[in-house]
Amino acid sequence: MSCSGCAPIQPVEDQGRVRFKPSHHLVSAIIHEKRLAPEIDAEDTVVVSYDTKDELLELLHRMYMLPAEIIEATSLSITGRGRDESSSQWVSLSQMRARMNHFNVVDIIQQGQFSSHMQPIVDISEKIIGFEFLLRPAPNGVMFQPYHLFEIARETGMHSFLDRAARISAIETSAEWLPRGIKRFINFLPSSIYNPEYCLSHTFKTIDRLHLDPEDFVFEVVETERIDNMDHLLQIFKAYRDHGMKVALDDVGSGYSTMEVMSMLKPDYVKIDRSLIDCCDQDAAKREKILNIIDRAEKFGGQVLAEGIERREEFDFCRNSGIHLAQGYLFGKPSDRPPFDALRAV
Repeated sequence: MSCSGCAPIQPVEDQGRVRFKPSHHLVSAIIHEKRLAPEIDAEDTVVVSYDTKDELLELLHRMYMLPAEIIEATSLSITGRGRDESSSQWVSLSQMRARMNHFNVVDIIQQGQFSSHMQPIVDISEKIIGFEFLLRPAPNGVMFQPYHLFEIARETGMHSFLDRAARISAIETSAEWLPRGIKRFINFLPSSIYNPEYCLSHTFKTIDRLHLDPEDFVFEVVETERIDNMDHLLQIFKAYRDHGMKVALDDVGSGYSTMEVMSMLKPDYVKIDRSLIDCCDQDAAKREKILNIIDRAEKFGGQVLAEGIERREEFDFCRNSGIHLAQGYLFGKPSDRPPFDALRAV
């Protein structure tokens, strides 16, 4: 089995063949206009050879002038001369245009020019029990905002590749710095995982290759994703749990991570959104919502983690209310390595 979304992104070579599907008379008209010799293969796909990269780029720029509905409906695959076309990726014309428009960001994704930073997670006694791993620019690399990187990845059809690469980076970084017994919270995008067992196999194999304990890993749904297919997400949760790992729901109480979703998914860890935590000691409405989340989580045995704690008063309220874990600048900012004490924590 294979998954084109997870596969490495192949560079566009100077000579090769480009295939367009489905066949459309306007696509063929542009190819004829450029005086290229098209073929129609057995799958009714238009195939044309190019001799220079400039020739290919000129052809594609002309395609981008087609009506929007044709651009959205047309996919293409580019294969270097002499290479096997069966392994080439299909992307939409709109995704290819985005890759050209954001070539500098695409280079960051393709070349893995990023690193994983760690932010401490503590228990009620303020002992570090784990870290959340966050994507950051590589040392001396090109600067970027993680949110922007993932937005461009989605626009270019590369978000599955980036999401997998970010998970692998986090796992490898954890192997370098953290001792056994320290939890490693790692984000994932549900939309990047088409078939849980296959798409997550690289994750599981990396953990096994590095001789890490699956019980140390917690994979959390990121807050930017609306959960449209609950059954699919439950299958992803099951795949993680079947391999001995835990799952978390991020930013509960805000955005897409509602308390109803939490009660349906029953994650092992419930992370309360930082907007609820901010000055919760001074806001009765926020305190009521936090207590409601804690009550619901207790019904299915979920551990509650408060995110974004920056003030001692916020932590005191959360701790006194029954929250199990905490994270925020009060305990440490994201860093490329853990504080020395964390290495002696277990």
